Amino acid sequence: MTRCVCPGSFDPLTLGHLDVVERSARLFDEVVVAVLYNPDKQGTFTADERVGLIEKSVAHLANVRAEAFADELLVEVCARLEAPIVVKGLRGETDFSYELPMATMNRSLSGLETLFLPGNPGMDHLSSSLIKQVATLGGDISGMVPEAVHGPLLERLGVAG
Repeated sequence: MTRCVCPGSFDPLTLGHLDVVERSARLFDEVVVAVLYNPDKQGTFTADERVGLIEKSVAHLANVRAEAFADELLVEVCARLEAPIVVKGLRGETDFSYELPMATMNRSLSGLETLFLPGNPGMDHLSSSLIKQVATLGGDISGMVPEAVHGPLLERLGVAG
């Protein structure tokens, strides 16, 4: 069985993230959406809440599960999960410039390979932080996040839906 890991903070999961997970689910026997701690980001949702929102959003995918990990390197998570491949979505050159050094470091540390999937062009403007900003200022984010995320995000941000 071939298992991959789709890592990220997913705070919140966007339709761009979901697109990468769905495409990965067609390529691999099992996909683990790994909610990782990012010290550079302040969380809107707890890791457990993010896992729950992801699980609701991927319920239609039998071979996808979500799990939270804290204080571990991605290579350690992948080794424990026996997942030889990381899948990352790229929205453009900026993402590639950010992700390539991490992919190279992971391969250097453990041989872990990274598969980059180009993002869906209609979703390349989506980022969790930008979606939160738009929602906070009253913008409509309904076409940017999965339905399971929409209500809880607006509620957490204190915005009327």
